[in-house]
Amino acid sequence: MTLKSQPEIHRRAPGLPGNADSSLWVDESGSLLPIAAMGFLVLAAIVGGGVDLSRASKAENRLQAACDAGVLAGRRAVYMNGFDDDAQAEANRYFLNNFEATSHGASSVSFTPSSNDNGNTVAASAQADVETTIMKAFGFDTIPITVTCSASMGVGNSDVTMVLDTTGSMGWRLTSGGPTKLSMLQDAMKNFYDTVASSTAGGSARIRYAFVPYSSTVNVGQLLYNANPAWLVDSMDIQSRVAVFGTETTQGDFEGWDDPTYSSSSGRSSSRLVDQGVYDSTQHSSRGACNRSKPSNTSWTNTGSASSESETSINEEGQQVTTTTTTQTQTRTRYTCVRLTRREGGRRIRYFAVYFYEYERDEYEYEYETRDPIYEEETVSVFDHYAFRQENYDTSAYKTFAATTTPTGDEGADQTSTWEGCIEERATTPADSFTFTAGSGITPAAAIDLDIDSVPTTDDDTKWRPLWPELAYYRTAWVSTRRGGYWDLTDEDETRNGGKAYSFCPQSARLLAEMSETAFDNYTDSLRAEGNTYHDLGILWGARLSSPQGIFASNVNVAPPNGGNVARHLIFMTDGQMQPNIAVQTAYGIEYHDKRVTGDGSDNHTERHNSRFAALCEAVKAKGIRLWVIAFATGLSDAMSECASDSSAFTADNASELNEAFQEIANEVGELRITQ
Repeated sequence: MTLKSQPEIHRRAPGLPGNADSSLWVDESGSLLPIAAMGFLVLAAIVGGGVDLSRASKAENRLQAACDAGVLAGRRAVYMNGFDDDAQAEANRYFLNNFEATSHGASSVSFTPSSNDNGNTVAASAQADVETTIMKAFGFDTIPITVTCSASMGVGNSDVTMVLDTTGSMGWRLTSGGPTKLSMLQDAMKNFYDTVASSTAGGSARIRYAFVPYSSTVNVGQLLYNANPAWLVDSMDIQSRVAVFGTETTQGDFEGWDDPTYSSSSGRSSSRLVDQGVYDSTQHSSRGACNRSKPSNTSWTNTGSASSESETSINEEGQQVTTTTTTQTQTRTRYTCVRLTRREGGRRIRYFAVYFYEYERDEYEYEYETRDPIYEEETVSVFDHYAFRQENYDTSAYKTFAATTTPTGDEGADQTSTWEGCIEERATTPADSFTFTAGSGITPAAAIDLDIDSVPTTDDDTKWRPLWPELAYYRTAWVSTRRGGYWDLTDEDETRNGGKAYSFCPQSARLLAEMSETAFDNYTDSLRAEGNTYHDLGILWGARLSSPQGIFASNVNVAPPNGGNVARHLIFMTDGQMQPNIAVQTAYGIEYHDKRVTGDGSDNHTERHNSRFAALCEAVKAKGIRLWVIAFATGLSDAMSECASDSSAFTADNASELNEAFQEIANEVGELRITQ
């Protein structure tokens, strides 16, 4: 089709004077379509670029979030081996879970985490190519995006109280010849310290530690005495034994000698030959002729004068004996015929001759003057037996840690003992169950021992008592085959039979304080394993050392120099279930006799301690203290699980798992944060 010529229409260009040249007039015919086409292309590029850039920006934001999640997860997974393969795998897993490449149209996705300081800070870079939609028409197929991120562990002000089961079973080994459970705990504690210390290096955060080792009692005596000696009683009743004495008359001082008595005796020495020879020169032809001519033997005859001497001595009966000895020498002569021979003219002739023998002896006469000693008579006490019973003792010196002497040794002899610092609890009540509510605390209220915060008054029921193991004995019935064993415990108030009560005192507790690594390690190494398991005592004193409203509030509430808030943590570690003992001296005395928990000495003993434990756990959590529970080489019972704060209970079957549990708590004590 041919277009007709249109009439020329001339318009004066705007703003031109009326006499301007006509070339300056605008001819608008045929110019609209090219300009519109070019405008559409520019508009498409602008709109398409905006759409693709918006998609790329969203993908970049998501990539950044995934990168942050990855380094946070990687840092949280760092344990004692630094940023190892396991930690890297955890970082990658979290990154991939948080960035879905397909939904963002991304390809060539990469994530590269690393650490230059053994895992304290984890850094990463992430890249991806985002496919374009509209911009492909203009030759742009992808838009590259790159982000970087890093995370480090920073610890704010934290108070960490470690309540540690140091009962006898902690000295056992999980495998023959392997380390003890206690040594595994000590290693895990030291690693915990190292992790927290590395997280605070170069910062201003304050970290304090407190410790409560527990078994059948706790060693808090020095802490109580330092706080106020009046918080400890000056006298207390103890299930003990008392030496009972009878009377006996004995000799006293020597006063002199009684009148003498006299006696005598005689004796003589054996005869001794003093001379011999031929009596005369007569030679007799026969023995008979000789015998008829020999003289008669003489009798013993005194010779010379007698001599006397005296000697005084003490005999076996303690008498003084003066012995006077008179000596008289006596002699006698005896004659006998002896056959002899002589030679005469070459012949041997036999004959008999008379021989004499002269003898001598001493004749003795003894006279004894005996005197009995005279003594004053004395009546003295003599040990007879022990009376096993409850006895009141003065503790005013003993509680000061001074050496204290009591007449409680063998047969009532004096013995000296010094307080180690373990305690008996305040007054309580033998209730079946205990509960905690935020409004009224622990009920029944008569259980003063479970009151975490109250300060003692002048009433001894509100005070603590020093555990005095040297004086503790249980009472038993007499049994012919087994005497004095705790299996024969009796309800009698006093017996003549009993036995020494076992008593165990753990390492002393420590108040919250900043600690050097050396001090921390030295304390950790001092822990010892002995005694029975009383979880309620451990959690009770962990609470007392941690409570901002309690008896050690002046220590707990010391403000950190940086002025920040303080996070409070209580780590409760045990290797077993509750295991009280009715015959062992504990923080509640000897339960069979004292009946402070059970009311009858035995029934529902374990159940009542468990009820106390559960109520105390709730009281701790109500104070805003995060309560961690680690069950080591034992099952995580319902009581333990319910005791812990949310997501704060662990089981550990070996040293590695115990260490991991402490490390995870260390990471939670610290604060993970994105640093880039």
